[in-house]
Amino acid sequence: MDCISAALTSCFRFAVMCLMVLKAAEPSADGGGWWLPSDFRLEDEGVCNIDVLDGSSLSHQQFIERYAFSRPVILRGLTDNTRFRSSCSKSRLLEEFGSRRVRLSTANTFSYRKVDVPLQEYVDELLKPQAADALGSETLYFFGDNNFTEWQSLFELYESPPYVLPHTGGAYSFGIAGAGTGVPFHWHGPGFSEVIYGRKRWFLYPPDREPHFHPNRSTLSWLTETYPNLNGDEAPLECTIRPGEVLFFPDRWWHATLNLDTSVFISTFLG
Repeated sequence: MDCISAALTSCFRFAVMCLMVLKAAEPSADGGGWWLPSDFRLEDEGVCNIDVLDGSSLSHQQFIERYAFSRPVILRGLTDNTRFRSSCSKSRLLEEFGSRRVRLSTANTFSYRKVDVPLQEYVDELLKPQAADALGSETLYFFGDNNFTEWQSLFELYESPPYVLPHTGGAYSFGIAGAGTGVPFHWHGPGFSEVIYGRKRWFLYPPDREPHFHPNRSTLSWLTETYPNLNGDEAPLECTIRPGEVLFFPDRWWHATLNLDTSVFISTFLG
């Protein structure tokens, strides 16, 4: 019976992956040269049970009262980062920064290992889709640890979200990652996250509801193995954000991310 159960489990996981993968989808927006319609992508964007608002409809005072200290929110049209997006295309980014070294972290909760490589090498050799059974602790991920002096010319083009929290300042974390990659559940201070190219699926829990997860497994494995078995009380807040959308997460909220496409993204951490 154990052999039969194992076989059925393997078949189920394979079926889930087949349903999630979209190999020939038309891109929903300009991909900046980071992916082609035939590239590996994840189809399932999931549900969206987070408030999604037009940025012009929410004043700073309303943001503070309704969301800043209590729950996440997604804002559309909050900033215009057309120039920044253009500078983040694959050709332009590699032309300017390809020889610069970037610091990669393992894509697990505690990021045990760091590796420095030229950006061109990361894009050519390591920017790949992630399999569901790959360990996050063995997956190198480019996000943050940016040298602000070297990246200043790019960051100067970024229009950060206009909302601020009392007694905080913003620090940027910029990244590029392949489809199926992401960071498993972790928490830190509040911040904003914006997708420049691609799509990123978010899963969030409030500070008093620690999710069930393994810190060295990937978000993709959590989605295929744990997520389908969650009951209503255990389900996360979640949504997929696209270019031009900004997600705000409050202080100490648990969150995990999953890149559905090869994605370029930037976060503004408030500390």
